[in-house]
Amino acid sequence: MREPVELSYAKCLELLSAGGLGRAAVSTPDGPHIVPVNYAVFDESVVFRTSPWSVLGSQPPGALMAFEIDVADHERQIGWSVVARGRAGVVDDPAELASIRAFWDPRPWAAGMRPVYVRLRWRELTGRRIGAGWNHDNELPVRRAL
Repeated sequence: MREPVELSYAKCLELLSAGGLGRAAVSTPDGPHIVPVNYAVFDESVVFRTSPWSVLGSQPPGALMAFEIDVADHERQIGWSVVARGRAGVVDDPAELASIRAFWDPRPWAAGMRPVYVRLRWRELTGRRIGAGWNHDNELPVRRAL
């Protein structure tokens, strides 16, 4: 068995900032919910879009949320995970929305209207890696083209 290695804040931010697909987790009266979402990192926070009636869009302002991304190579038994934890809320300031859209507008893959922008301002960003052979070319979850 290999021992996991804790990732630095800078490495967690680099991996998370690649964007793409992650999972948002919230606690509800019915229990925990984990929802896959496309996201962007903006100003040390995770931003994603959803619908107002969804479990994520209907959370109260300041709701506790976790967000996770990972990469796993099952054949080589290596992988990494980054988790952001903090409070989330709907972005409704027009100037802030314009800044997010200009920087990197997260575009949902799911059909339907997703007009609500949710922003998770993390208070904790942690990560772990297991296995060897990682480098900049093989560790990022996606390749973002500008």
